[in-house]
Amino acid sequence: MSRPLRVCLVGATGRMGTLISREAPTDRFDVTGAVAAQDDPGVGKTLRELGAGPSPAKVSPPSALAGLLAKSDVCISFTSAQAEVANLPVIAKGAVPYVSGTTGLTPQQRKDANSALAGRLPAVIASNFSLGANLLIAMSAALKALPSGFDVSIVEAHHSGKVDAPSGTALSIAQEVSKARGYTKTVNGRSGASKRAPEELEVFSLRGGGTPGIHTVHAFGPHEMITLEHLAFSRSAFALGALHAAEWVTAEGREPRVYGMADVLGLKL
Repeated sequence: MSRPLRVCLVGATGRMGTLISREAPTDRFDVTGAVAAQDDPGVGKTLRELGAGPSPAKVSPPSALAGLLAKSDVCISFTSAQAEVANLPVIAKGAVPYVSGTTGLTPQQRKDANSALAGRLPAVIASNFSLGANLLIAMSAALKALPSGFDVSIVEAHHSGKVDAPSGTALSIAQEVSKARGYTKTVNGRSGASKRAPEELEVFSLRGGGTPGIHTVHAFGPHEMITLEHLAFSRSAFALGALHAAEWVTAEGREPRVYGMADVLGLKL
């Protein structure tokens, strides 16, 4: 595409929405639409006025989403799970390529989202858009090669304001590890008499300060240990990954279905 991609940004005044607007190179992206909650104090102001990059787009309430999608090439959404669910019918009807990094959806809500979008538009849905974190998820699948004497545990750390635990990325890693190692139960904490059972996968969460995100996978053997770890130095890693996904999902001929970051990066899980 010779002109910049026209982006409709949902959750535009949030932590990630603001960062995406700031980080988007103006020669490749043009944030032409911005949506926030009805009662958000930024509604009616421009992203530029709010210090969220150079875009003169005014922040609109969700009721304006359909009209903004009609003028966009791609929709990028980082919002609350409740808002995401409410917006999905409008997004599906708009049939504009879609990138979503919203976390906190229940398994049923995620399943409903996939059903609503499949066949209507190409969409990338991911719990983490960091390129390195997605490589870690792919590498976790290789733990299948270890013998049964190894136990795997996952530890994730995020800022004190993060609502959901475990993180969406930790859940994605856990899914791959469980598939690779045959785990059928997840334990999120231990206290007292709590011996580990062979079918258990440990997934522990830490919350503190302004930590952007740390995900560590430990594989404990009888006489050795393997550690795989990804550290995000700043949230810019997630913003740039989402923008990369936006360019990928809008490529000509992209099939209208739901993709993950493994598809974007060409990784085989």
